Amino acid sequence: MKNFYITTAIDYANGAPHLGHAYEKVLTDVVARYKRLAGEQVHFLTGIDEHGQKVVQTAAAQGTTPEELTNRVAPMFVELCKCLNISNDDFIRTSEKRHKDVVQAILQDLHDRGEIYKGTYHGYYSVRQEQFVLEKERLEDGSWPELYGEVVEIEEENYFFQLSKYQDWLIGFLKENAFVVPAFRQKQVLEFLKEPVNDLCISRPKSRLPWGIEIPFDTEYVTFVWFDALINYISGVGYGTDKFSENWPVDYHVIGKDILVPPHSVYWPCMLKAIGVEPPKALLVHGWWHLGGQKMSKSTGLKIDPIEFADTYGADSLRYFLTREMNVGQDSDFTLELFLGRYNADLANTLGNLVSRLLNMAGRNCPDGLKAATVEENPEQDLKGLWSQTHDVVVQCYEQFQFHLAMEKTFVFITALNRYAEIRAPWKLAKSDDPADQEKLHTTLANMAEGLRLANAFLKPVMPEISDKICGLLGQPPIERWDGLLNWSNRLEGQVLGGKTILFPRPQAEGE
Repeated sequence: MKNFYITTAIDYANGAPHLGHAYEKVLTDVVARYKRLAGEQVHFLTGIDEHGQKVVQTAAAQGTTPEELTNRVAPMFVELCKCLNISNDDFIRTSEKRHKDVVQAILQDLHDRGEIYKGTYHGYYSVRQEQFVLEKERLEDGSWPELYGEVVEIEEENYFFQLSKYQDWLIGFLKENAFVVPAFRQKQVLEFLKEPVNDLCISRPKSRLPWGIEIPFDTEYVTFVWFDALINYISGVGYGTDKFSENWPVDYHVIGKDILVPPHSVYWPCMLKAIGVEPPKALLVHGWWHLGGQKMSKSTGLKIDPIEFADTYGADSLRYFLTREMNVGQDSDFTLELFLGRYNADLANTLGNLVSRLLNMAGRNCPDGLKAATVEENPEQDLKGLWSQTHDVVVQCYEQFQFHLAMEKTFVFITALNRYAEIRAPWKLAKSDDPADQEKLHTTLANMAEGLRLANAFLKPVMPEISDKICGLLGQPPIERWDGLLNWSNRLEGQVLGGKTILFPRPQAEGE
């Protein structure tokens, strides 16, 4: 069977990672982990894009070479994945031979079949986006959108891919397929395609840009960075070999909204059509993180170091905030106050309090293991009924990429577990010699533990390290599949729980 194949966009290797990079990796990882828990074999690819003008400019500004710069930056992105518990199966660099060979083979094949021709280009070029732009993209006042940064007028000979010949096919494909998630983003693509598209300039003269993958049929040119970078999605899974079909077609490319049109929604499917490869099944498009209302990015200088932040507050705490706070497809705002609000309210005071309370009470009253839950009154029935509702809703939310709602509903249930504990008050029941109270005590602790076990299963894609810790405290192995683990049961009967643990310590203020 084909693997569930998912990718992030590959990040430009012209600087250290920021929160936007971290979010995309976390989002993709949540999908990958969910699919594994649901029983699918997953292949998850991420990496870095090392070529192009931005890398050359950054290297020159730093007094180094593009190769030295990318060799310094690449480990930062590898460390980001490690630091944030990202479960990628592969990390590709576009300077690797396995990638270069595929890019050059595709270029040669397209040229041999007349899909690539040489011509003269005269027009406007966005230095920041490393792409040619059209006059119609100017704003009403004659300026260019901020997204493009510096735009210069240019004329030069280059090689072109016959992108325009595939426009009608692409429009038909989009009308027949739910290609872009969320759906309103697909309308943007179709709106873009109402105007004729130009053929794609896929080369840059070495006299202007010496750093890149050499064009195999003309060594005076290197490959346009987007034509090069997009191919990583197939070079990373063995394009041209028997192994390719184990992963392709990709199930989801996870990308930011700024690179949807035209690179991923126009260039890429047409490139694949030209080489006879099935298009991606879908693009999952996320929004931007803002800091104080402004977009975080390398170009604006507004950024938060995700590695440093995770070291301070915990990787899973950051993962939870990013997942809980952003509705996939929309923009969201990041502030330390918002983060600490979630950290204290959801993680420390709700989940952390439940774990601490349970372990403390079980340690005192069940040193030989949890006893069976034998009382079945309204509080117990209400709790189990809520779990049944929560189970159905959360699974659906995961399937529909509504991860913020999956976490919201999961924490509604965790809050209900704390409320159940307040209603039953096991700390009071423990002081009674009445057998009926003792029965309620053990029922309460058994249900708190079982409820925590179930809720914890839904935390695994978002907070894998915390989830594994909770499993250990409940005497259970780490969760690898959800199958058979999401039904209310007595599997914890007789289990000795771990010692009292603080999962989410109070953050230290500066100077403490």
